[in-house]
Amino acid sequence: MTSDSSSSVSSTDVAIVGMASHLPGAPDVRQFWRNLRAGVESMHDLDEAALVDAGVSPAAFGRPNYVRRTVRLEGMEQFDAGFFGYSPKDAAITDPQHRHFLEVCWEALEDAGHTPAGFGRPIGIFGGSGMTAYMSFNLLSNPELVEDVGLFLLRHTGNDKDFLTTRVSYCLDLRGPSVNVQTACSTSLVAVHLAVQSLLSGECDMALAGGVTILLPHGRGYVYHENEILSPDGRCRPFDAASKGTVFGSGAGVVVLRRLADAIQDGDHIYAVIKGSAVNNDGALKVGYFAPSVDGQAQAVAEALAIAGTPPETIEYIEAHGTATPVGDPIEVAALTQAFRAGTDKRGFCGLGSVKSNIGHLDTAAGVVGLIKVALSLEKGELPPSLHFTAPNPEIDFASSPFFVNAELRPWLRKAGPRRAAVNSLGVGGTNAHLIVEEAPDAVPAPASRPVQLLCLSARSAAALDAATERLGAFLAEQPDAPLADVAWTLQVGRKAFPFRRTLVARDTEAAAALLTTGPRERIATNKVEAPGLPLVFLLPGGGAQYVGMGRGLYEHEPVYRSHLEECLGLLDETLASALRRLLLANPASPEERAAWARELERPSVQLPALFATEYSLAQLWMSFGLMPAALVGHSMGENTAACLAGVMSLRDAIGLVVLRGRLFERVPPGGMLSVNLPPQELRELLSPELSLAVVNAPELCVASGPRASIDALERTL
Repeated sequence: MTSDSSSSVSSTDVAIVGMASHLPGAPDVRQFWRNLRAGVESMHDLDEAALVDAGVSPAAFGRPNYVRRTVRLEGMEQFDAGFFGYSPKDAAITDPQHRHFLEVCWEALEDAGHTPAGFGRPIGIFGGSGMTAYMSFNLLSNPELVEDVGLFLLRHTGNDKDFLTTRVSYCLDLRGPSVNVQTACSTSLVAVHLAVQSLLSGECDMALAGGVTILLPHGRGYVYHENEILSPDGRCRPFDAASKGTVFGSGAGVVVLRRLADAIQDGDHIYAVIKGSAVNNDGALKVGYFAPSVDGQAQAVAEALAIAGTPPETIEYIEAHGTATPVGDPIEVAALTQAFRAGTDKRGFCGLGSVKSNIGHLDTAAGVVGLIKVALSLEKGELPPSLHFTAPNPEIDFASSPFFVNAELRPWLRKAGPRRAAVNSLGVGGTNAHLIVEEAPDAVPAPASRPVQLLCLSARSAAALDAATERLGAFLAEQPDAPLADVAWTLQVGRKAFPFRRTLVARDTEAAAALLTTGPRERIATNKVEAPGLPLVFLLPGGGAQYVGMGRGLYEHEPVYRSHLEECLGLLDETLASALRRLLLANPASPEERAAWARELERPSVQLPALFATEYSLAQLWMSFGLMPAALVGHSMGENTAACLAGVMSLRDAIGLVVLRGRLFERVPPGGMLSVNLPPQELRELLSPELSLAVVNAPELCVASGPRASIDALERTL
């Protein structure tokens, strides 16, 4: 993708280039957006059978204040252990929070189109997890396991909060800062803030940020107590008159961040741009440790606005913390109003919403999930509804505030400038975080450089390869406007190559979707690479490999090839460059003309520069695809190309040497060469004084050279 250069780019702008999530009712970001648009509440009623299966006693769920509703994370217990190199035992003793966080980190990097090895620069990671309930309830209650593994390894293998991000850094080979963040409910948005700061300070060139919370035991209801944070009926109603509490859920979310200028330069897909962020703490300016503070929250909002340089009236939506508590919601709106009133007197221009109405309160993961929702809203140009709002909480003065609750799906139309939003996140203990987010600069697909595209998929197993094929087919079927060239590029450059591989060629997105989903299998090449990662070697041939029109198709459809060939031709004299341009790029008018051109291309002074320019340009094209050779092998004239590509000599010097060699060939007395399948010593015994052993190509393959008559005599002898 190429960005519209008319959009201004600040040195402090940070792009969201990748996102991934495992959320209630949504295994991925695409399904999450579908649910948001449709106003889906991913909470479930529990019958007695489900409660018994979850380990709840009839005496417990029979109590009048037991709420039989839950926010379940489907596949909570699942983990692709083999993919990450975990043994079954290590996987079994790893907290599901660590498992899901590792998976969404990998999925987010794939969504960004950057693998750690392919990126080649420091990647940081910032994140936090919820309570380590798995170790308490599942591991420490097993004395034999504790005795066998030891408490130290149980804690360090993948359970304690201290090791969430560093374990990911180890598994994915991330070399930037690896920081575990813990600020309660604001954890993941604080992690995003810290990742932004790390990028802007140059500590890393890409960063992952997010959080995860998985409640254990899972799939159960809860006990409601008056004046506590939990909802009495298992529904979360942010800002509503009937709001009496929140519902806690489970999930994980991660965003991938880059400096905006870098993301634009590399052609990354950009979901949205973080313009500014701020983090602070309420301190003691509140009635109690657990209480929120208007002034503390307002200061964080005001600071974020100032850093972003965005007037409050340009913010059209805020994804609020919105826990639906009777006291918390009014304080949050009062704080937002206080911060906005410092810059505008306008009323009712900014929508409010809370994703907690859809999926509950995800604790440490809540902030990043709100950010993912906002980024999707900015990209899609739609504001999804905040659920269960019928009448405002009487303690909230919406009428005189800048805000209204966005209770229905509506288009988000651009006004005078780019769409802008904010994300607010508050943590028990007083750590507040606020982000200002703007829509991505306009981007247009890069022009397709060839009439067909090569799509490459790979996986660790045949079953995983089939699943990846189905997912790609479904994606292309749902997104018929997806630029196939961009898809092909990402699959080839932005993915790690695994042993099980599948390739297909298609002219457009519709054809690719059909091949992947319902097309004949024989049209798709599938194989297993037994030794992935073997070094790549370029072999550069010498004279004899040339032909009229070689490289013409590449010149017409591959800009990289074309630019390097033009560079080579520009270093030749005008007469030779004109001849090569005709022989390589034009079409002969007749078979007789083709034959004449072929004879012309046999002349060493023309043949060798033509081969060099073609080989050099083709090698540059392969390397632009990310196929970097570990070694270069040249034969005869190809040795010059190999030396040039390896940096032994400059392009100008190399092509000058090749031209000189071709001219010298034509000046020496007429002669010939003969390839002979004999060892050197045996061939020497057959050579007359006029002949030379010119080349030893292999133990039993040599070349003799000399006057033509003597070469013909040797041929008759042999």
